[in-house]
Amino acid sequence: MTISIEPILYGLIFLAVLLLVEGIYLTVFGKSISLNNRINRRLDMLEKGAAREEVLEKLRKEMSQHVRAQGIPFYSLLATKAQKAAIAFTPGQLVLMMVLLSMFAFVGLGVATAASLPIRAGIAVVMGVGGVYIWVNNKAKKRTSMIEEQLPDAVELMVRSLRVGHPFSSAVQIVAKEVPDPLGTEMGLIADESAYGRDVGEALAAMAERLDNQDMRFLAVAVIIQQTSGGNLAEILDGLAKVIRSRFKLFRRVRAITAEAKWSGNFLSGFPVLALVMINLIQPNYYDKVRDTPYFIPACLIVAGFLVANVFVMRMLVNIKV
Repeated sequence: MTISIEPILYGLIFLAVLLLVEGIYLTVFGKSISLNNRINRRLDMLEKGAAREEVLEKLRKEMSQHVRAQGIPFYSLLATKAQKAAIAFTPGQLVLMMVLLSMFAFVGLGVATAASLPIRAGIAVVMGVGGVYIWVNNKAKKRTSMIEEQLPDAVELMVRSLRVGHPFSSAVQIVAKEVPDPLGTEMGLIADESAYGRDVGEALAAMAERLDNQDMRFLAVAVIIQQTSGGNLAEILDGLAKVIRSRFKLFRRVRAITAEAKWSGNFLSGFPVLALVMINLIQPNYYDKVRDTPYFIPACLIVAGFLVANVFVMRMLVNIKV
């Protein structure tokens, strides 16, 4: 009995594709583009001598370029996530990255596997496009999660600044200097736009829509209401910070409660596929007696349909909105 190592090679090549796109991204834009960098990217660019107007224009372009490129074929599936992740690559560069990674995967498959040319080409395209999509999706999830965690502390910092007598625009500037990325750069963008004449409430609302963040929408609404009707903004934001923090605690509690159910759902979704792969590796001739029957293909399609339906049902059961 011989066990084929080709599936392992496919996995290693796909992992290499993911590592390659991350390495290229950090090489082109530097370490400051990393989300876990202590100094936010805007301050890093200013410290390197870039003019404030130049930094503002560059960041605004990066954070809005993907939505404007939704007309590119198939790119609309990636545009929203790339916008949330604030990917500095332009849409054209991302498409070029898919092509280059597909070529890299094709060469790797040709060297490491004995698959036929059409199969290598198809798998290479899937790896190139899928690798970029997974990379962007993970960046978007990580960045959104970090902004949600940073927002209560940022709002509380605004409250302290307002209570000692600073105007709201100065409070935003303080947050932009003290808070690391990703929220630090976002707030710095608002501070720069406000300095050049844009309304702070309007800038906050635009950022909330771009990030699709409900808590940020609450912050924008609170600021706009205070601007139009007056009131103690420090007390309003203090209450908002408590609400956001309580909501975040509730979300973490729900996530902890549903962790076992999510793991069970992932296991039940992945086990049939894993079992099929192991059967084919251990005993490749297992399905030979039934493979030529007229019911084999319809049965496979039905099973595949049930597996896909199982994934969606499991996600719906454990996807609790807070």
